[in-house]
Amino acid sequence: MSCKFELEHIGINTPNEKEAADLAALLSTMFNLEPRHGQKSEFGGAYFECMKAPFLGTNGHIAMRTPDLELAVQELKEKGFSFNMDTAAYTEEGKIKNVYLDGEFGGFAIHIMQK
Repeated sequence: MSCKFELEHIGINTPNEKEAADLAALLSTMFNLEPRHGQKSEFGGAYFECMKAPFLGTNGHIAMRTPDLELAVQELKEKGFSFNMDTAAYTEEGKIKNVYLDGEFGGFAIHIMQK
């Protein structure tokens, strides 16, 4: 059985906090979204995460969510993909809740998250 994946958001790298805020405001206005402030990023609704400083991926990242992250990691490994385990975050119970794949795809890092 294959895992189900859904788009969570697109992360866009910007060089600084002001450009992140300006881009989030523009995307929010453009698509009638609610802007939201984050610690490391500014958001244009739930769809756009404008990073306050460049992070993984030349252009940014694509965040995907899945109902069973452990199964998704196993499936992607079987397909030949590997993970940057230094980026993994875990719940208090020690269960993985998000992780980035190794490498870039079209200039973007891929972030897989537990739904």
